[in-house]
Amino acid sequence: MRLSAPASNDSAWAGRQGQLAGELSGGWKQRLALAACLIHQPKLLLLDEPTAGVDPKARREFWEHIHDLAAEGLTFLITTHYMDEAERCHRLAYLAYGTLLTHGTVPDVIADAGLTTWSVVGHDLHALAEQLRGRPGVKQAVAFGSMLHVSGDDAAALERAIAPFRTGAYAWTRIGSSLEDVFIHLMERSADNFSR
Repeated sequence: MRLSAPASNDSAWAGRQGQLAGELSGGWKQRLALAACLIHQPKLLLLDEPTAGVDPKARREFWEHIHDLAAEGLTFLITTHYMDEAERCHRLAYLAYGTLLTHGTVPDVIADAGLTTWSVVGHDLHALAEQLRGRPGVKQAVAFGSMLHVSGDDAAALERAIAPFRTGAYAWTRIGSSLEDVFIHLMERSADNFSR
């Protein structure tokens, strides 16, 4: 496993050699922590939400470094609440309240959820979501930016539930369910430790 020092003229590292660790930004602290973990050349690293509080550029660089190390044979076990990060992993396992909900590759996890998802755009999606939630066949109606994702695990029941709303006021497009759709669906089906 290589652990290369930055070139002395690397502008990203310029001035950092004398900086105390406590004065570093979140992204630089995470880089330093990862470097410290690699000193003894481990075969497995456990990382608990390694990019929490890190800016998008540093997150991307961190994940590129993880993939470089994985390509060299290092195995990572990473916890994250960010589904875009989970999609970067080779295999996933969703745990909730000590229970394994699903596991496998990203396509396996999405397929196993059996969700049908519609993307909706139009005026006042918040009101539409409120009308859809609780209707038989609708498991979730969740805002995604300027659109709404409406999902269910019974395609026919979902179709019946949304039929009255498929008017000219909204544009409906059937889409593939995202990992986030699946995550929300699985979490909503899970009972927390206090309700047992």
